Amino acid sequence: MAAPLAAVAVGVGVFSALAPVPASAADCTYQPRPSIDWSDCNRQNLMLGGANLAEANLSHADFGLTDLSDSTLTSANFSEAKLVRASLAGANADAADFSKVEGYRTNFSAMSAEKASFQSAELQRANFAGATLSNADFEKAELGRASFDGARLGGNSFVFANLARADFSRADIAGPLDFSNAYLFLTRIEGADLSAATGLAQTQIDIACGNAETKLPQGLSRPEKWPCAQE
Repeated sequence: MAAPLAAVAVGVGVFSALAPVPASAADCTYQPRPSIDWSDCNRQNLMLGGANLAEANLSHADFGLTDLSDSTLTSANFSEAKLVRASLAGANADAADFSKVEGYRTNFSAMSAEKASFQSAELQRANFAGATLSNADFEKAELGRASFDGARLGGNSFVFANLARADFSRADIAGPLDFSNAYLFLTRIEGADLSAATGLAQTQIDIACGNAETKLPQGLSRPEKWPCAQE
């Protein structure tokens, strides 16, 4: 019986050697590269400026306080990632997925994020100054006190977004914005051109912060007194 058993053992060994080895769930220790899988990885407090993470899977990863400035993030999947106090300044994140990210005080300044999704993202006090955001989707996003100073907007959805105290006063609005059911409590719209905006109701305008230079869609009017103190 020894010979048959030995043959079986050899056969099992050969099969094991030929069988595919399962890949790890994520390449957490690998250097950044396009299409890398860093899902669920801890990538906090790292200096990754200029990295190429195009089409990478970064979902549920923690990038808290990490520097991703000037990185290539096109079509990357950041869904449900943590970006608290991270910097994506100057990054190219066109068509990236930032849905449901935690982005408190995240620096998105001068970033390009055309056609990106920020749906249901937590973006309180986020900095979008000078960012290119044409056709980016902010539906149901939390954007309290977010800054869009000099940001290029147009074709954006802010449906059901919380825009309390967000600042659009110096945004470059080059196309229609959808504010259907958005919360505009003390939202800064001084000098903003909202003439092509959709979904706006008078009740939203009445609680926002505008001035004589604010342009509104036909059918809406400036309140006699805007409910806003200079901040």
